[in-house]
Amino acid sequence: MLDNDTQNGAVSLLPQGLGDQLPPEALHEAAVLDKVVHAFASMGYERVEPPLVEFEENLLNGAGQAMASHTFRLMDPISQRMMGVRADMTPQVARIAGTRLRSVERPLRLSYAGHVLRVKGSQLRPERQFAQAGAELIGADVPEADAEVITLAVKALQAAGVKDISVDLSLPTVVLSIAESLGLTKEETKSLRVALDRKDAAEVATLPAKAAEIFGTLLNASGLADQALEKLKGLNLPDVAAAERDRLAAVLDILKSNLKDVMFTVDPVEHRGFEYQTGLSFTLFAKNIRGELGRGGRYEAGEAKEPAAGFSLYMDTVLRAAPIVAGLKRVYLPYGTEVAIGEKLRDEGWATVAGLYADEDVPVRAKAANCGFIWLSGEVQEVLIWAVE
Repeated sequence: MLDNDTQNGAVSLLPQGLGDQLPPEALHEAAVLDKVVHAFASMGYERVEPPLVEFEENLLNGAGQAMASHTFRLMDPISQRMMGVRADMTPQVARIAGTRLRSVERPLRLSYAGHVLRVKGSQLRPERQFAQAGAELIGADVPEADAEVITLAVKALQAAGVKDISVDLSLPTVVLSIAESLGLTKEETKSLRVALDRKDAAEVATLPAKAAEIFGTLLNASGLADQALEKLKGLNLPDVAAAERDRLAAVLDILKSNLKDVMFTVDPVEHRGFEYQTGLSFTLFAKNIRGELGRGGRYEAGEAKEPAAGFSLYMDTVLRAAPIVAGLKRVYLPYGTEVAIGEKLRDEGWATVAGLYADEDVPVRAKAANCGFIWLSGEVQEVLIWAVE
């Protein structure tokens, strides 16, 4: 996105993927973020605020390694050490949990909201700077924790007004565990990953017979959760993969009770975007909305590798799915209006704009100030009655 402003001969160029937020979009983002953050707090998740920039070794440690190629780097002129601008807030929250909050009793429930910056955008998300909000449940490794995190993500989206939400559940560690149990080489596993990513059944069928059968069934298991789970239950999986399948079943049982109006699907071979996930993962979508609303899953937090589950909401997509939030009604106060009148109107929920010139054309000024109402003759009146052209 290149933001050009040539009005009045002025030229303002912003880097690709960066842009200004103007009214009413800026208000819309702030209002939706407030609703999302409130939803986090309502389920006991306390907010943290990590810095925009950190030393590189901290920012890209542990789970943060997956964001290395997305991270802007710069030199700190004070310490002469390399720093990175955050591309994802999840690793920062994991750092806080493992350092500043390491003595706090687990499980630890934390939430966050802020902007992130990435080296380049993607085809679906060309923006390089966007707001991110999310939550992390650290120190619990049970199906109930996975279900709580997914439920919170959906409830937060619903609080923002998003409708027709679906959750796609993934098992990103299953393919590797099966490949290892079958003795596939690194090259064979790499080729298998590519074929599964492409959903290329013909390529999967060229594997040795047993591998072709198992991975072919996995590939065909994608779809509505109940149907997919039945197919997975029919597979003789190695212990690690079987445990993940059983955990998926347990989580789904809880979710179907918690979220009766949400559609659940399963894709057991999907792993793109889940590079640092260590177990059950998920992606959030909404009907007729392009792109992901967010994603999350199980991972290991910090140097202590604590069991954790969390998610991030991509607010640029969420904003497209959420209904526009109406701003306060604006009333214009002509020059000389008593201060007490403005205070009274603001207490009643109005936004007031004060006139600054004694000889102004009040209706014209009110319209220019984007006010639909004027304080006149001791009451609020609509600007429209003045037939402002």
